[in-house]
Formats: sequence, structure tokens, C-alpha cells
Amino acid sequence: MTPTTTSADIRVTFWGAARTVTGSMHLVEVGKHKLLLDCGLYQGRRAEAWQRNKDFPFVPSDIDAVVLSHAHIDHCGNLPNLVKRGFKGPIYCTPATRDLIAVMLADSAKIQEEDASHLNRHRRPGEPTIESLYDFRDVRRTMNLTRSVPYDTEHPIARNVTARFVDAGHLLGSAMVHLKVADVASSPLAGRASAGLGDPALARPANEGKTCTITFTGDLGRKDVAILRDPAPIPPAELLISESTYGGRNHPGVEMLADDLCHVVERTSARGGRLLVPAFSLGRTQTIVFHLHQLISAGRLKRLPIFVDSPLSAAATEVFRLHPECFDEETSLLLYKDSGLFGEELVQYTRTVEESKRINDCREPCIIIAASGMCESGRILHHLKRNVGDARNTVLIIGFQAQHTLGRRLVEKRQELRILNTTCPLNAEVAVLNGFSGHAGRDEILAMLTPLADPGRKVRLVHGDPDQAELLKATLLERGFVDVAIPDRGESVTLAG
Repeated sequence: MTPTTTSADIRVTFWGAARTVTGSMHLVEVGKHKLLLDCGLYQGRRAEAWQRNKDFPFVPSDIDAVVLSHAHIDHCGNLPNLVKRGFKGPIYCTPATRDLIAVMLADSAKIQEEDASHLNRHRRPGEPTIESLYDFRDVRRTMNLTRSVPYDTEHPIARNVTARFVDAGHLLGSAMVHLKVADVASSPLAGRASAGLGDPALARPANEGKTCTITFTGDLGRKDVAILRDPAPIPPAELLISESTYGGRNHPGVEMLADDLCHVVERTSARGGRLLVPAFSLGRTQTIVFHLHQLISAGRLKRLPIFVDSPLSAAATEVFRLHPECFDEETSLLLYKDSGLFGEELVQYTRTVEESKRINDCREPCIIIAASGMCESGRILHHLKRNVGDARNTVLIIGFQAQHTLGRRLVEKRQELRILNTTCPLNAEVAVLNGFSGHAGRDEILAMLTPLADPGRKVRLVHGDPDQAELLKATLLERGFVDVAIPDRGESVTLAG
């Protein structure tokens, strides 16, 4: 049951990534103002995902602003649908995130239209026509609403509410969101604002008098990984909304990533097979290309054809080059010395469908990197359909796979897979290298959260399967936190304003 609140209360309702890792979306209500933290696509069983993404549990036109943590599809992918259904407010994010979602959302619209067209051509008699959630016109309207805010800058986003972005180290431009809400009732300017004098959004700076604070971690990155800076400290707050993707598991050491990747490539090549890598076009693709470039440059791997079969990945890589301020010092120096660091001389980026099909003409061992990262849409489906039945080949999983996705079924090594309405036997090797994940592991999350332990602080764990969230919850309680919970979808937490 939704708790009763007063006009001074602040309520957060968890509408996405609650007891799952997809569809990040949290509604923050401050008096009459409604703010949305993220607006991501839910990924899972096709029918359930379609219904959940299509219909919002609130009226989109009632939302005053969206604050976006980063550009991955499960955090930003439903923004055009929100706009299509009536949202007209600003969307705040970092400059790099704004540049990435410009290409990300356009690609998402294209993929949805292509997949809908393919499925409609192959649907059975009597089955309903499949529609895409949104099109490029909705994406264009979305980008017109997007506003860039630099890291570590307090920016007013609603009356008596400011937001500050803090580097999360997960993806280029990724951020934790620190909200500061002033006590509206005690504001000496509240009367002026309500009377229509001055700008209500700026009626009172949120650093004067009593304030309430909320920190949303978004997705937390790892320390010492390639390309990006390390995550900044988590800003203290009365309410911490923390991801828990790997709340009960650790990753292999970063220093082992190159060795593990090298071994997978070598044994697949020795069999004369293809290495298929389902990868998020943003972040994971650039990371894997970076490591392949380093291994080949060092002479540890023989040069072989590498295809990045994703128009989005090609565009996203160009965006990476535009934002060196997000790179760590080592990457900045390497890029200065070697302009091909992201594989331009080693990799063939394919953009058109015809180029994608021509990859099948390659008869020698090769590497094919394609989206989506959870194998739920995009060109990776066509490569999997064609190649998983061949025992010479390998499918390399380098990121978290949500429940009920094709990626999870690959990790579980199901004997048969349903791919694009076709049943395919799984004879290929499936290798899993979680060390490439952009998410912090258990000990890394705890190292960031433990310094904030306080009996008066509320913690809500999101973006994690229940088993992982429960393990993290138990450890946080041992570390000195008292109010730790794992909200169900639609559950709320209230803070006194």
C-alpha cells in the first residue's frame, strides 16, 4: 500500500529495476513536483517487456523533469516513448551522456522497427501485428528536451531541488545523482514563488536551511579498469538508492582480463571457429576492442579479422573520442601515442545490412562483436542463429545477463535456443568472462558503501536479481546500516521534508 504523505514529504517509488536489473525508473515526488530518475527499457520475455515498456504506471505529462544516470538502453531507452506519450519537461544528464543517447536512441528506434518488420513477416496466421515503441521523430523530440550538466555542479531542476552529477566510472559520462531538496515550508521566498513572483524553479537555493538528500548510484563502475576514470566516492545522503547487480559475487582481478580473453580467442581460432561477442554498443564494445588492440600490438595474439557489426558502436566510438575528459590518465597517454587505440586499423565497422551479411562470406577464424549485450535484439541475433549450432564456434559473454533473456539462456547452456522464431541447437562453446563487466563486484560495492554506514540512513537496493540483492542487504546490515530494504515494483519510501 502506498503510504500517506504530507505536502512537505518526499516520496520515492520504484517503478523499474526493482528486484531485477532492467528498466531502471524511479519516481521522486517533492510536494507537487514529480521527477524521474532514469527511464530505461525493460528487457525480458517479449510479451511482458512490450506491455511494461508501452504503458507507464503514471501519467507521462505529469512528470516535471527526468534526471538520467547514463546512456545504456536499460536506463535511457524508453525516453522517446515517454515523450511520445506527453512528457514535455527537461531531461538532465552529463555532456557525454547527451552525445551518446543521441546515437543510442536513434539506433534503438531503427532496431525496433527492423525487428518488428522481421517478426511481422514471419508471424503465424492470427497473431497480432507487432509495432515498434517509438520512431525517429520521437527520438528527435527527446533530444530537443535534453540539457547537459557537467560533473560536480549543483543545478536547479525543480522548485527547491538541485541535482549534482558525480562520476560513477561505469560508462563514458555515467553518473551518480545527488539530489538536494530544501524545506519548502520554511523558505522565506516560498510565498513569492507561489504568488507567481520570480522563477518557482529557483525560488530558494537548496543549500540554505534544512535540506533532505537522496543519492542514486546509477550503475557503479570498477576501479583500475581500462579507459575510464575510477568511480568517485558516493555522496552521503539520507536515502541511498544503490545498484546491487553483483551484490553477492566478485569479479576476477582486472589484471586477468587480457589473459582470459587471449585464451578464448586462441582456442576458438585453433578450432577454425568464429568468436561471437554479444556486447553493449556503449562501453563494453570499446573495452573489448581496446584489449584486442593491446594484445595484437604486443604480439600475444595473431592478427585476424575483427568485425564490429553495429552502426551504433561505430558512432559511439566517435563520441568516445570527443570526451577525453572522461578517460583515465593511462588511456589519455596511450591515445596520444596511438590514435588507433580503439581499433580503427584492426577492426571493420559495418553499418549497412549488406555489409553485415557479407561477414558470412569470411571463411577464416574471426571475431564478431555485435549488439545487443543481452541478445534480445539487434544484429547479434542473426549471427547467433547462424552460428550457435557449430561446435567450432564460441559465444563469449562479457556482461550481466538478466533473467528471461536469450543471453541468460546462453549462460545456462540450454540445449536448444529460440532465436528469431527458429529453434537452434546449442553446440558452440559458451565462455563467460564477468571480469569485463562495467559493474562493481561485491567487495567493490561494499568498499564504497561501508563508509556511509549510519543507523539513521535509509538504503534501498535496486538493479539486482533478488538473490544478489539479499546477499548485499545482509552484509550491509552487518556493516552498521539499519534500514536496508529491497523494494518491490511500485513500492515507495518516504522521507520527511
